[in-house]
Amino acid sequence: ITLGGDSLHGLDQDGVRARIGFVSQNAYFFNTSVYENLRFARRRVTQEEIESAAKSAQIHDFILGLPKGYDTLIGEQGLRLSGGERQRLAIARAIIKDAPILILDEPTANLDPLTEKQILETLFALMKKKTSLLITHRLVGLENVDEILVMDHGQIVERGSQSELMKINGLYHRLWDLQNRILQTG
Repeated sequence: ITLGGDSLHGLDQDGVRARIGFVSQNAYFFNTSVYENLRFARRRVTQEEIESAAKSAQIHDFILGLPKGYDTLIGEQGLRLSGGERQRLAIARAIIKDAPILILDEPTANLDPLTEKQILETLFALMKKKTSLLITHRLVGLENVDEILVMDHGQIVERGSQSELMKINGLYHRLWDLQNRILQTG
């Protein structure tokens, strides 16, 4: 068994952790600057790489508007930031880490529809080069993934690409229809 191209047998816990990028809707942030919170993903990172990741995560302009830009303290757990701002910083951190395995747990939670669309474009481009697991209740953009596992009450009830799942007219199709109706009326 390999993890990111390396034998799992030869990896310690830190080695495993180094090969996995993780974006959670409840990402942890330290009571330090924006820069240090982003640098946490990879210690040997340039300012240019940090700014590029922030731009990809649609958070760079917001950071520049902070009192001290990237040197602004964000407070314990990022309390000075909105949920969407914390989410975009977590995505920037995953981009900086550039791990071969990427786990995204509700990565667009707390984002408005326009920002969600922009972030998903970035994430799907990033996912093409990695082993990725996307956990989401939102079905936006899933036409870009190789395989969808549909769960109901903790059980996998359907499996396939979006086009395959739409053809079988099952739970995924019903959820997709419902979500689209809500988005159109909302």
